[in-house]
Amino acid sequence: MATTSTNKQPLLVDNVLHSVINVDQAINNGIDIVGTNTATLLVNAISTDGAIIEDIYSISRGSTAYEVNLYLSTASDYLRPNEAVFVGTFKAGTSIGARTSWEDMPYTLVPAPQTGDEPRNRAFYLPRNKTLWVARNSQTNITDGPIVGAQGGYY
Repeated sequence: MATTSTNKQPLLVDNVLHSVINVDQAINNGIDIVGTNTATLLVNAISTDGAIIEDIYSISRGSTAYEVNLYLSTASDYLRPNEAVFVGTFKAGTSIGARTSWEDMPYTLVPAPQTGDEPRNRAFYLPRNKTLWVARNSQTNITDGPIVGAQGGYY
């Protein structure tokens, strides 16, 4: 592995990450986590050195633009109100099979080849011992909720 003049090694992905979940029953009312949520774990980086997520997306299974909320936590069994931090939201598409992505991901600090017309790259860094959870902004279970996925790599 290459090193810099200060003997720091670059962050290189060790394992590919692609996780997909159904959010029919993953619900939370609002952006603040309540005790009765049924959020679903999307990415678990607790037993790794962290992860870089280059795309968080949804594939619509209905005609409603469901709001998908994302939360960072230290828990891998249940999303608790005192451990959850809201990190973003995006809406699912309004036609079956429509794909939408979380466009407001943070900008990256690391240099990378520029692609597209955006001046900087975007990605979500998931630190070690953290998890990424997903919940629809709703109070009821449904049968046509979007499929939510995350793609990137584990360190």
